[in-house]
Amino acid sequence: MTNRFLTLLEHARRDGVPIIIDGAMGTQLMEAGLLFGDPPEQWNVLPDKRDKVRAVYRGYLDAGSQVILTNTFGGNPFRLKMHNLQARTFELNAAGAAIAREEAADRVVAGDIGPSGEIFEPMGTLTYAAAVEGFRAQAEGLAAGGVDVFWIETMSDLREVQAAVEGARLAAPHLPIVATMTFDTRGFTMMGVSPAQAVEELSKL
Repeated sequence: MTNRFLTLLEHARRDGVPIIIDGAMGTQLMEAGLLFGDPPEQWNVLPDKRDKVRAVYRGYLDAGSQVILTNTFGGNPFRLKMHNLQARTFELNAAGAAIAREEAADRVVAGDIGPSGEIFEPMGTLTYAAAVEGFRAQAEGLAAGGVDVFWIETMSDLREVQAAVEGARLAAPHLPIVATMTFDTRGFTMMGVSPAQAVEELSKL
């Protein structure tokens, strides 16, 4: 089966044109009434909120986005645990992806996977195995909802990127993966990773 994202990428390379991706999700939902600190992912399943998530997707599609990211940035069990929602990881991710899939039609839906919010051992308590399992649980929900690509974003720790990639591949090995890191004004991630190091290590994945 042809993958929409890989087809879009091929056409962009061939024609030398950029790919247009959507903008922020959280700020749009806050304008729609999401309170600071509340989990945006829960809106994917609330009857009186789902249409507001749908409207954000539709707005970006109407503006010309060829790729929309699901409302699942904080949809891993580590972040959901802050709201006692970790047991609903699959449900919340599958729902966010399904709404996007309905709206996007033939355009690309990217399953958004953000950082865990945890620190790896020995500085913190998160083990690599636990991270892989957590991201696998999230990715399984996204795949079930119909995403075309996993979008691992704004990471600062290379081990966390690796864990997310491994978890995504365990969940749906047939889907492509995009991974991005975030850098501060000094040119490094919060964990001290340089852009050159990021390129080298991510290329191996």
